[in-house]
Amino acid sequence: MTVNQQILLDNRPTGEAVESNFKLVQSPLPTLEDGQVLVRHHFLSLDPYMRGRMNESKSYAVPQPLGEVMLGGTVGEVVESRHPKYQAGDKVVGMGGWQEYSAVDANVPGALRKVDTTHVPLSYYLGAVGMPGVTAWYGLVKIINPKAGETVVISAATGAVGSAFVALAKARGCRVVGIAGGPEKCSYAVSELGFDACIDYREHTDVKTMAKALKDACPDGIDGYFENVGGYIFDAVLLRTNAFARIALCGMIAGYDGQPMPLANPALILVNRLKLEGFIVSEHMEVWADALTELGTLVATGKLRPRESISQGIASAPAAFLGLLKGKNFGKQLVKLI
Repeated sequence: MTVNQQILLDNRPTGEAVESNFKLVQSPLPTLEDGQVLVRHHFLSLDPYMRGRMNESKSYAVPQPLGEVMLGGTVGEVVESRHPKYQAGDKVVGMGGWQEYSAVDANVPGALRKVDTTHVPLSYYLGAVGMPGVTAWYGLVKIINPKAGETVVISAATGAVGSAFVALAKARGCRVVGIAGGPEKCSYAVSELGFDACIDYREHTDVKTMAKALKDACPDGIDGYFENVGGYIFDAVLLRTNAFARIALCGMIAGYDGQPMPLANPALILVNRLKLEGFIVSEHMEVWADALTELGTLVATGKLRPRESISQGIASAPAAFLGLLKGKNFGKQLVKLI
């Protein structure tokens, strides 16, 4: 191959993101300079945070530049190296973006990392044993910090973060309740992932019915909540929180298209003396080694068996990404590039 297919952000969304926001182009393979490594990507990660970066408005991350390759995590194989620490054939994880190949400056700390695929499949380094898994670990361990016997809840329960969260929380002796969309996902959450209960938000479409479902699933109240969605689900959870409950605020996918998301009962934060902390996992690199060690062990011992949704080919990435934002994926959303 002498051509690199890439997907650029062509224009910014107005409201809901659409496929025409993206553009597929071809470019010649880059010529390597000293210190660089050429990586052929095997899998591309699609993640909800990417939607926020498509906007120009202020956020925790710099907006995705127009006319440039969409940013994103990748795993793949070194095909050429001009760096002494990397050889052709090495399996690596990095931020190669929405393209088939990337030239990486391997001298930049954290730009590239070798991975061992003996016990952990390569694709898992974009999910359970990658950024989503560490996200689950940080929110649970550093913010919720549960005691054995406590009840913890997570929205988007069957995604990459949720599947890691339940394994980590069960290892700490928690009762774990998920919220997911549709009976198939909820059945999978309980029977395969190990949730004690899972609530179908498509059956409980307002605060009152969701709060009732949470009361039934969490008879002792909620001690910890991992928030990925926002909106009425957050309102319902707040109604069921115990005193001194902890909330790890990771994502607000219900508001990614720009809608405001006011809280119905913010006084509950005071009444229940809640701890509410937002976090960005890339700002906590000091925990990654510990988190990845535990997550890798859970995978290797069969206690974490995440599911993946895989679309084929770089051209499929925009449609797969938009489907992810609507919950059409089942497990970690990836694009297979080989």
